[in-house]
Amino acid sequence: MTNDLFDILNTEEKPSPVHKELANSQKKIKTKQSRKNNKNEYNATSIEILEGLEPVRMRPGMYIGGTDKKALHHLFSEVIDNCMDEVVSGHADFIEITIEKDSSISISDNGRGIPTDPHPKKPNQS
Repeated sequence: MTNDLFDILNTEEKPSPVHKELANSQKKIKTKQSRKNNKNEYNATSIEILEGLEPVRMRPGMYIGGTDKKALHHLFSEVIDNCMDEVVSGHADFIEITIEKDSSISISDNGRGIPTDPHPKKPNQS
């Protein structure tokens, strides 16, 4: 008997592109930290501003708690929670979850979805 939905999937631990990117960025960080910092070197130009979905794509671990199997499990749970919130609040009455043969997961419901109209505070952004 399995305790976790993901225990039934064929999930061999292979380094993903995200893991490789994280390992490379961690090496760069260690290299930068090992250099002697000059206080004059750190200013506004040292800060990288990420907008839109760019920060999520560049650092998914910050948003889902990692890039390993547990983080993917957490991401799946968050999507299910959002579907359940729609049902509990009376905005949906159907949730369908499909685990495909390639271990991908599809989730759909008949809830309200994500609003796409302009936000009053940011009318020029969607």
